[in-house]
Formats: sequence, structure tokens, C-alpha cells
Amino acid sequence: YGGFPEPFLKATPKHYKRWQKERVSRVIQEDLINLEAIRDISSIELLAHLLPERVGSPLSINNLSKDLSISHQTADHWVQILENLYMCFRITPYGLPHLRAMKKERKLFMWDWSLCKDEASRFENLVASNLLKFCHAKEDSEGDDMELHFLRDSQKREIDFVVTQNKKPLFGVECKSGDQKISSRIAYFCSRSSIPAFYQVHMGDKDYEVKEYKARILPFTTFSKMLKV
Repeated sequence: YGGFPEPFLKATPKHYKRWQKERVSRVIQEDLINLEAIRDISSIELLAHLLPERVGSPLSINNLSKDLSISHQTADHWVQILENLYMCFRITPYGLPHLRAMKKERKLFMWDWSLCKDEASRFENLVASNLLKFCHAKEDSEGDDMELHFLRDSQKREIDFVVTQNKKPLFGVECKSGDQKISSRIAYFCSRSSIPAFYQVHMGDKDYEVKEYKARILPFTTFSKMLKV
């Protein structure tokens, strides 16, 4: 049912569907119209429905512009509008200068992870939301410059998330649906990056360390308690 209080606490399919439909309608039909001079509301609504299918992957503005038959500039502007309205958020690649990273394809996530139909994408979005909350909490309480990134090399080997504190890597996170053995991606980047620690989070029960790769495999619930979110 996602992380918003009403559907989470009610926890019934009927209430969730009604609440979700009303939320999207209010964001598009009320908040958007009040803030932006946009005429093509139906295309914005279509964009809002397309985005959950792209969760967890670098978001191609070119592909979106083709799907919606709009210009690249318009597609990028519309995604930024939905970000400003807290429908979605994007994270930048780790290891690039800030301006260059902003120009690269960024990974997309929804504020409401329940919109993701694919189970693996929904779990990754759940982790992303909690990591972002962790970053915001650290910034508010301690004043540190916290950022959430992902790591991807030219061969498309990827670590799902890298959290940085004052521009330095704090830890990396890899998401797995089951409590499997250590990810080959963690093994690869352990010796090829300056990331000091890795966590492989899953929905199972196993919790153990793999010191060789500076990693810990642990349940998501345990990881969340560590983050205090």
C-alpha cells in the first residue's frame, strides 16, 4: 500500500485504489494547473502513468519524447514538473562532476513505490525512498551534504545505490529480492572503487558478513533499523 499514511494504515485494496486515483487527479488537475501554464493535461496524465514502468532504470528523455510525441525539451520539463510536485525523483550517477552528472541519464523512482507493478522494481524503489529519507534526516539533523547516487560503468555493471556524505562515499547498496549469495557487482566494485562498505539488502531472513568484499547481506527490515528511518 506504499508509504503514505492513509492507504498504509487502512490497508484495504478498495481504499487504496480510491485514494490513489484521487491523489493523481489532485496532483494533475489541481496542483499542476495552479502552478504551471500547461494546456496538454491529458499528455501529462499519460506521462504520470508511464513513469512507474521505468522505475530503477536510467530514464531516457528521448524515449519519453517519442512515446508522447513531444519535443525532448518539453518531455524533460514535464518530468521536472512532476518531480516538483513530489510524484517522482531522480538520482545521478556516482563519480561524475555535478554538472556532467545532471546531463547524464538519471535513474527514476516514485515517491509512492506502490505504483510499481513489477515486484523487483517496487522493492528497489522502497529501498531508494528509505535511503533518500536517511539522507534528508542527516542533512536536517547534522547539516552534512548528503546525496543519493547509483554507480554504473561503461560495461553497464551497476551498484543500485551509493550514499555520499560531504562528497565522499559512505556506503553502497545492492537490492536483491531473495537472500542470495554476494552479488558479483559488489565483488567487482569492491576493489575498483573507494566505497568503504557495501550492503546487500533482501526480503529474506539471512544476515551475515562477507569480509572479503567489505559487505553485509541483511534483511531490509534490519537495514532500515540501522538507518533509523
